[in-house]
Amino acid sequence: MLSKIPVNLENLNKDDLDRELLRAAIIAELDAINLYEQMAATTNNANLSKVFLDVAKEEKTHFGEFQTLLLRIDKEQRKELDRGAEEIEELLGD
Repeated sequence: MLSKIPVNLENLNKDDLDRELLRAAIIAELDAINLYEQMAATTNNANLSKVFLDVAKEEKTHFGEFQTLLLRIDKEQRKELDRGAEEIEELLGD
């Protein structure tokens, strides 16, 4: 499997480019998490499952790193993430 950035980056300014690269990295990490967790659930080999889940956990850390960087450079993303959390709080009340 070969990956490709899902957007055309040619005409973007530097700030937009960095945001799009971080979003592509986040997508790649989420895809990897899903893949490794599916593999762990599919195998009957407990050792292999354990390794897949460990690698998936590392990918979750990578996701967090990229998200943290994105939220530092995209203030609107930060604002909307906070707004989404508020909406969930209103709906679920936890």
